[in-house]
Amino acid sequence: MNKPAALPLRDVHLPAPVSWWPPAPGWWLLAGLVLAVGALIWWWRRRRRRIRFAAVTLARGELQAIAEAFHAGKEAPEEIVRQLSILLRRLSISLFPRAEAAGLTGEAWLAFLDRPLQRPAFSGGEGRILAQAPYRPEVPAREVEPLLALTRDWIDAVARARREGRP
Repeated sequence: MNKPAALPLRDVHLPAPVSWWPPAPGWWLLAGLVLAVGALIWWWRRRRRRIRFAAVTLARGELQAIAEAFHAGKEAPEEIVRQLSILLRRLSISLFPRAEAAGLTGEAWLAFLDRPLQRPAFSGGEGRILAQAPYRPEVPAREVEPLLALTRDWIDAVARARREGRP
C-alpha cells in the first residue's frame, strides 16, 4: 500500500478574504431604500413648506390688488378697510390654529395682530381703525394708506416668523 507520506497532499488552504466591494445585493437594496426615504422626506417637507407659504403669497397678491383699487379710486375707503380686515382674518386662520385666531374680536383681535410686530400698531396705532370702522359713518382716505402699509408689514412679519419657525 501507499505510504501516507508519499501521497501528494497539500496543506489546508484558506479562501481569499471577502472583499467589501461590491456589496451584497441586500446592501444595495438597503442603500436604495434609505435614499428613497430621504428623497421622500425632503419632497414632503418642501411641499409642506410651499403649502404653508402659499397663503402668504396669495395674501400679498390680494393686498396688492386692494391697494391698486384704493389708489385708482375704485373702492370707497370703508370698503378698503373692510377688505383688509377680511384679508387679515383669512390669513390668520390659515396660518394659526383656528381656535387661536377665529373667535377673536375687538381688543383681543387687535392684540393678536400686534404679536408678530412686537409693537402695538394695531391696538394703539394706525391699525385701530379695523375695530372702529364698522361703527363710523365714514373713514377718511388719509387713514387707509397707513393701514395698507401696516397690513403689508404684518404679512411680512408673520412670513418671517413662520420661516424662522416661530409661532
